[in-house]
Amino acid sequence: SNFAELAEEGALEIVIIKTTGDKVLNQPLADIGGKGLFTKEIDEALLDGRIDIAVHSMKDVPTYLPEGTMLPCNLPREDVRDVFISPVAKDLSELPEGAVVGSASLRRQAQLLAKYPHLKVVNFRGNVQTRLRKLQEGECSATLLALAGLKRLDMTQHITKVMEIEDMLPAVAQGAIGIACRTDDEPSAKYLAGLNHEDTRVAIVTERAFLTALDGSCRTPIAGYAYRGDDNQLHFTGLVASTDGKKIYQTSRTGSFDAATGEKLGREAGEELKAQAGPEFFVW
Repeated sequence: SNFAELAEEGALEIVIIKTTGDKVLNQPLADIGGKGLFTKEIDEALLDGRIDIAVHSMKDVPTYLPEGTMLPCNLPREDVRDVFISPVAKDLSELPEGAVVGSASLRRQAQLLAKYPHLKVVNFRGNVQTRLRKLQEGECSATLLALAGLKRLDMTQHITKVMEIEDMLPAVAQGAIGIACRTDDEPSAKYLAGLNHEDTRVAIVTERAFLTALDGSCRTPIAGYAYRGDDNQLHFTGLVASTDGKKIYQTSRTGSFDAATGEKLGREAGEELKAQAGPEFFVW
């Protein structure tokens, strides 16, 4: 409604780009090369001028943007929580010893095993439909997925239970969509500025500063969540963990709700946990 010219016939063209992360489904993400797997081909199209704006799931965006691109816009954030899906149990606590939980996420694996060390976690990749089919076929007793993805796919009927944040801290930037453009493309930057949701952007800046300070790799379980509290302050909680869940380091910060404060709080929290855990803790 702000930009009438974009409503005209043919003003917008959607280009669907398949990335490495979309195509290689038989290996853990960390083994293929971690971050950038869901963004590289899209970034190349942006820099080549084949597309003018790039829509990303912020969870997949590396902490360093490619030179010549910027990310000035975050859309309103979806629910950040994870969900438990199981045909045999109502909750993780109901799963018997040795029950197999399918998850491709080391973050979920670590937090799950910290609370339920008697469970077994196996690598579980593929799109949501594939994972749900594997679950029905009995490959495992349960899986954990992001609520945001299920809501966007209109597949929330499969949810057994929504997990609370204190039980499963989300991935950095979970549930957030970001839109990038070229740094020299003023018209696109103007459109994106009009779409930006500042509360989401501040939260994402905070969480990504935490990840950057940790030099976050896909092989170290990291979780972080920032939000505007009822007191209008910025609240942040972050953790790093060993993949077996036996060691978890966690910290929290509170400050004024703005991007500069968020960047500082996130960075400080990351530096604190990096120092606590020690260099040998992080797996590259």
